[in-house]
Amino acid sequence: MRLATWNVNSIRARVERIVDFAVRESIDVLAMQEIKCKAEQFPFDAFHDAGYHVEAHGFSQWNGVAIASREPLTDVERQFPGMPGFDKGRFGTDIAPEARAIGATVGGVRVWSLYVPNGRALGDPHYDYKLDWLAALEEYTRTSLEADPDLPLALVGDFNIAPTDADNGDPAVVVGFSTHVSHPERAAFAALEAAGLSDAVRPFVPTGFTYWDYKRLRFPRNEGMRIDFILGSHALTDAVAGASIHREERKGEAPSDHVPVVVDLDLAGDDDDDDRPMIF
Repeated sequence: MRLATWNVNSIRARVERIVDFAVRESIDVLAMQEIKCKAEQFPFDAFHDAGYHVEAHGFSQWNGVAIASREPLTDVERQFPGMPGFDKGRFGTDIAPEARAIGATVGGVRVWSLYVPNGRALGDPHYDYKLDWLAALEEYTRTSLEADPDLPLALVGDFNIAPTDADNGDPAVVVGFSTHVSHPERAAFAALEAAGLSDAVRPFVPTGFTYWDYKRLRFPRNEGMRIDFILGSHALTDAVAGASIHREERKGEAPSDHVPVVVDLDLAGDDDDDDRPMIF
């Protein structure tokens, strides 16, 4: 199985580019974030024509997540247990959750496409919401893996955290002054790892960024951040045969400010048959 995650920054603005990447790179499962549309507005036909099943979750022009898969998606959930919502500076489980998570099982792997709240600024209510959201995700992860230690679980997406200084090359993002690099955010990321997850990409791609701001020539200067991850349980990461960050997708016409991150999984029961439709 070839599993990828990509913050596409508007699926309708980039659908041809995204489907082309998926077909060209033989992606089996593509988790997307920031689709920025209602579920009924998602361009399903373009994916269906390329041989993909799709589940999407979105409410408006903000946020939104989706999963496209060569195989059918089962046990679809559009929020994880305990996931808080946010509205007008307030957050909690009593508030309707935003479209930031969608989970499904495909090929025996439980995949979650996640768009972690940005945080906006230190001290902002959205920053506290981000930490609360991550704490709920950690609780869900820990509980799930305690119940089934051999569960192939993949939490993938835009985490809006650079967990180490090596993951931040943006001079405007400064520890002590900026979100994404604060101690509480990094501690929340470490808590996910302590709950039973590990970075499936870092052993294969130890350096490189996944996001570059559109402004101030950040991409030409390679002043980016590594904030898009594929985190997996031991049953998932033990099956990783390779990984890649597709930096070239930040180039060309109308790119997203993020690039795809991909892992190749050698799962028991995988076969070499390829019945995918030919795309011309």
